[in-house]
Amino acid sequence: MSILHYLRALKGIVARELFRFVHQRERFVSALVRPLVWLFIFAAGFRAALGVAIIPPYETYVLYEVYITPGLLGMIQLFNGMQSSLSMVYDREMGSMRTLLVSPLPRWFLLVAKLLAGVLVSVLQAYVFLAIAWFYDVQAPPAGYLTLLPALLLSGLMLGALGLLLSSFIKQLENFAGVMNFVIFPLFFLSTALYPLWKIEESSALLHALAHYNPFSQAVELIRFALYEQFDPYACAYTSAALAIFLAAAIVGYNPSKGMMQRKGGGL
Repeated sequence: MSILHYLRALKGIVARELFRFVHQRERFVSALVRPLVWLFIFAAGFRAALGVAIIPPYETYVLYEVYITPGLLGMIQLFNGMQSSLSMVYDREMGSMRTLLVSPLPRWFLLVAKLLAGVLVSVLQAYVFLAIAWFYDVQAPPAGYLTLLPALLLSGLMLGALGLLLSSFIKQLENFAGVMNFVIFPLFFLSTALYPLWKIEESSALLHALAHYNPFSQAVELIRFALYEQFDPYACAYTSAALAIFLAAAIVGYNPSKGMMQRKGGGL
């Protein structure tokens, strides 16, 4: 197999995901409604929770809306990663995933290409959200929108790999919604998306530890610092490690000779 075969397959998988996204406008709208509700409505009620402390990477006092914006970007990527995985379960039930994974290309490459396609969609959604937030006076430094891109790609890959791992365990489409809620809400609310770690520590040392080691927290911190032209090496390393673990486990899970597919008595 030449490099052209890999590039052609990657182009086809990415194009298929983008066309599916374009034709499912309700998916685009729903992806924006959730964070916008938090930004426009809930932030007004929770604004006092941030207090008056200066929190890195901000060099001065900030509105609560400014603080939670990176967390809402993470929310977009988290839901998109789960929805992309939902499409994996659907494609597996309909048989189209079987056609894809029996191609001569390595299975790991096909899964990574599918993951990358979903991440590109989430990045597009994130920048549309930032454009809307700009008119709400939630504005970052201009260069921050460029330095944000690598953070969005890395965090999106990590969260998408988590969703891919979950989809390898789920055989039926109707079971996925419950699993999504079981994963999404603990990840989101037990993180630094809405409150800084020092605020969580004031409430509970246990919750502080759980939030600190939550991969979603580190993804949010990576986005938060990148949006303000700064780099958080710990968050980057933690997110990269989580990506490697989730992706490796997902590849094993989709291997019919080693993963969950064989244990369930079915192939892809």
